[in-house]
Amino acid sequence: MNLIKFLDEFTTDKLQEPNTSRRAMFGQLGSLTKKAAIAAVPFGLATMSNKAMAQSSSSVVDVLNLALTLEYLEDEFYAMALDSGVLSGNAKAEAIYMQISKHESQHVDFLTAAIEGSGATPVAKPTFDFTVGGAFDPFNDNGAGPATAYAQLLALAQAFEDTGVRAYKGQAGNLMGNPGVLTAALQIHSVEARHASEVRRLRGLEGWITGNQRGAGMPEATQAVYDGATTEANIMQGGLDVTSLGSGSPFTVDASTQAYDEILTGDEAVAIASLFIVS
Repeated sequence: MNLIKFLDEFTTDKLQEPNTSRRAMFGQLGSLTKKAAIAAVPFGLATMSNKAMAQSSSSVVDVLNLALTLEYLEDEFYAMALDSGVLSGNAKAEAIYMQISKHESQHVDFLTAAIEGSGATPVAKPTFDFTVGGAFDPFNDNGAGPATAYAQLLALAQAFEDTGVRAYKGQAGNLMGNPGVLTAALQIHSVEARHASEVRRLRGLEGWITGNQRGAGMPEATQAVYDGATTEANIMQGGLDVTSLGSGSPFTVDASTQAYDEILTGDEAVAIASLFIVS
């Protein structure tokens, strides 16, 4: 797991290198060509002016490439989950994973087209290890029984979706100078939030996050998803203690943390994703 190499992908020099390992465009969604994909990108996104790019010194492209890396991770994870056979026999879970897989594939293609349409180079797709060096085995029962693999598939999906939600939100401020990109990012962000809630429901949990709790059965390694610079347990919003709001009895701490979703910084999102990246 080479975090330095991963971080290096987001330097200006690396962004200028040709992409040699990116997934073929729209592989799961039909025979649309790259040209059609770029044409489908909102005009304001595909034609980011030199002035807008200079304003942020490539930070917009950095944000899009960070988002693309997270989408690569989710896209490959769901595709491997569906191919593994672990979901066979659970029609509801398989249908949900299938639909989420389609969404993540579209997100990859959309972000790739947006980056290329702006004249930049999409970051190369990393090589992922969803076992984290053998700590997990979500695609094989490996003698432990299919229930164990299934539980790990759900736990990892929750961690990835919760990371995506917080990471997209954390980058919103860096996109304020480009409304087209910001709008597109927020549209993906809200869908990732729906994914996170759906996966939590599959695990028998509530659809929202309580404090910095990752939920029963979640590996300790995923705790960073719920901590970070601004932990999900935060009860101070806009300088106000939100447990003091409401008529009658104050809101409980748990309810107050559930009502607000916190960010992950770019560095925090990279650190989490790097756990699953080998090159």
